[in-house]
Amino acid sequence: MPAVARKSAARPRRKTYHASVLVTRLEQWWVEAETAEEARELLAAGEGHHAALGERVHVELDSALEETG
Repeated sequence: MPAVARKSAARPRRKTYHASVLVTRLEQWWVEAETAEEARELLAAGEGHHAALGERVHVELDSALEETG
């Protein structure tokens, strides 16, 4: 009987939360240039080559709202 009592014990009621989340991903790009400054300018202008998707992800929680009702 103790196992039955544990299963029927009241569990805390779960609530739903909504959030606004900013997610950025580090990607790898490359460009051919004569100087580092030129490379920065080319990459900023979108003139690079996409090498691979990054594995590092940064997530920043902006806000969370509790659903009422």
